[in-house]
Amino acid sequence: MTLFQMKWLRKLVRKNTNPIPFDTASTWKRRLSFGYAIIAWQAFGLVCYMLYKGKGDWAKYHGIKSEEDLRMTPAEHYSKMFNVNKAKVIRISGFEKIDEVQIDNSTKK
Repeated sequence: MTLFQMKWLRKLVRKNTNPIPFDTASTWKRRLSFGYAIIAWQAFGLVCYMLYKGKGDWAKYHGIKSEEDLRMTPAEHYSKMFNVNKAKVIRISGFEKIDEVQIDNSTKK
């Protein structure tokens, strides 16, 4: 947490609030962490259930992705997203070169 210190926020909170006893703070910390654990467990269960039911790719399930997006490889998708006109994709498995593909987005509109 030392990376994201906002000293001005700490000073503002310290100036405008009263300190609370350590016992009360630890009790609320325990309650909040228990609540967070329950919410996180429920979210994990929901993700597992959605994957089990085949709704892992929610954009495909709800029809947000077009047929063109479904056919695109990740390399084509990222080259289109970052506006790379010409790209060379090299697929490697272990120490062997599997495939080499040229992507040209300059002609597509």
